[in-house]
Amino acid sequence: MARRLTTFSKLLITVLIVGALFWGFMQLKKQGTFDGLNNNSDTTDVVDNSNSNNNSNNSNTTTNSNTSSSGDADIKVQIFTWGGYAPGLYFNEGAEASTKSRFYKDYGLKVEFILIDDFDGSRNAWIADEVDLLGQEVTAMNTEMEKLGKYNPKIPMQVDWSRGGDAVIVRREIKTVNDLRGQKVAYAPFTPSETFLIFMLESAGMTIKDITPVEVQNPIDAATAFKGGKVAAAVVWSPDDIIATRDVPGSRVLQTTREASNIIADVFMVKDKFIRNNREKMHQFYEGWMKAAAEINTNKSNKEKAARILGQTTGLPTADAMGMIDNVYFTTHGDNLNFFGQNPNFKGMKAEALYTKMGREFEKLNRAPTNRPTWRQMAYTGAISSAELSGGTHNAEGQKDFKPVTEKVKSLPAIATKPVTINFPTGKFQLSENAKTIIDLQFAEIARSYANTRIRIEGNTDNVGSRANNKSLSLKRANAVAKYLKEQYQMSPNRLIVVGNGPDKPVAGCEDNASSDCKAKNRRTDFQLVAE
Repeated sequence: MARRLTTFSKLLITVLIVGALFWGFMQLKKQGTFDGLNNNSDTTDVVDNSNSNNNSNNSNTTTNSNTSSSGDADIKVQIFTWGGYAPGLYFNEGAEASTKSRFYKDYGLKVEFILIDDFDGSRNAWIADEVDLLGQEVTAMNTEMEKLGKYNPKIPMQVDWSRGGDAVIVRREIKTVNDLRGQKVAYAPFTPSETFLIFMLESAGMTIKDITPVEVQNPIDAATAFKGGKVAAAVVWSPDDIIATRDVPGSRVLQTTREASNIIADVFMVKDKFIRNNREKMHQFYEGWMKAAAEINTNKSNKEKAARILGQTTGLPTADAMGMIDNVYFTTHGDNLNFFGQNPNFKGMKAEALYTKMGREFEKLNRAPTNRPTWRQMAYTGAISSAELSGGTHNAEGQKDFKPVTEKVKSLPAIATKPVTINFPTGKFQLSENAKTIIDLQFAEIARSYANTRIRIEGNTDNVGSRANNKSLSLKRANAVAKYLKEQYQMSPNRLIVVGNGPDKPVAGCEDNASSDCKAKNRRTDFQLVAE
C-alpha cells in the first residue's frame, strides 16, 4: 500500500538532492569541464569572427590547439632514428599531426610521425595498422616477405640513398677489398649491412664464401667485435666508423656508401588496402615530401631547420642530427622517376635491379623465401606519375662531376680489383657481342652501384709477340671497353682511367706464361674501383 510523505520527509529529500547536485557541480568544475564556456579562455578552439573589430579578446584563441591526437591523423608514418626522414618532419613542422604542418596547410592532410626504433616493434605496429607507412630498405625487404608479403605490400616512394651512413672498417694490414679474402668480417645478416658487404666483395670478384663471416645482431655489435680485436673488418653504421677507427690504432675506413653511392636505398612500405582507400592522400603525402626534399637540398637554412626538427624528434643534439643528414642524399621527384623506371633514358641503378639481385643473393643464403613478391608486384607509381612538380630543384641528381684524368689520378691505388676475362681474336681489339654481354653481367652493375668512384680499366696480354705491340694492343682493348661503357651506360669520359699494361702485369703464378692456361689468365681486363 502506498503511503503519503510527511513534510519533514519532503524537506529531507530536497536537501539531499540539492547537496548531490552541488557536489557534482564542484567535481565537474575541478576537472575544467566548464572552462570552455569562458569567452576569455586562451585554450578554446572556438574563434568568434562575427565582429571584426573585436579581435583583441580572441587573438590567441588557437595558440595551444595545434596538435591533433594520433587518432585524428590521416597518415601515420613509422620512422627510425635516421637522417633520411628529415624532409617529412621538416614539411610537417615536427612529428605530431598539426595545423601548422604544411601537409595540412597545402593539402588539408594530418600526418603523424611515430618513432619506433625497435625493428620487430615497428613491423608489428604496421601489421596491426597502428602505423600506415613503414620504413624499409629495398634490398633487405626480400628477407621480410615471408612475414609481410601476405599483406600485399606496396612501395610508393624512395626516401634517400645512404651516402656515408654505412661503412666498412678494417685493420691496418687490409689495403683493398681483395685483402679481405680469408679474413674474419663482422656484419649483421638480414640487413643492409649484408647487402653492402655482398656488393663490395663482388667488386673484387669475391663472395661471402671467400671470407670468414662473423654474424652479429646489429652493426653496433659489429663495431664492438672490431674494437675487441675479434675480427679484421666490420660493416658498421656512422658514427661508429669514426669512433672505432679512432680507438683501434692503425685501422681505417675502407669504404662507405659515399663511394658505394647507389646500393642502400630507403623507401616506405604501405599496404595495398591503405592505398586503395587513401589514394589521393598518398599522392599528396608524396608531393609534399618531394617539395621538402627539394627545399632542403638547395637551401642551407632549410637544411638547418630540418636538422633542428630531426633532433627534437629523435632526442639528439642538433649537431648530431645534422651529421645524420649529411650521411644521406634526399631523393627528389626526378630521382624517384628514375628509380621506379619511369624514365626510359635512365641508365643508372633502379629499384627493380637492386631488389631482384639481392633477392637471389639472400635466397642463396636461405634468408629470403622463394615465393617472395616481385618488384613489379610491389611498386606503386601512382603518386609519382600524378605529382605536379616542375623546375630544376626537382630534377634527378645526375652524375658526379669528375675532373679530367691526370697522371696522379692514373696512379691512385685501387680499393677493389675485379679481373674479367674478355676474349679478343688474335691481334684484334673490337668488342664482340659476347664480350659486351660479359661486361653487362660482370661489371656494369658494380659501376652503377659505385657511381661516385672512378673506374680504371686495365688491358693485359700474354707474352706472345713483341712487348711494344702488346702494350699498344692492350691499350686499344681497354679503350674499346671504355667506349662501350660511355655509349651504353652514359658514363662520363672523365670517370674512366684507361691503361694498357701489355704483358707487364701477369697473374701471380703465371709470370712465365708457361702454359696455355696461364696465357689465358693473363689475357684479361682488370676493372678497378678508384676513390679519390
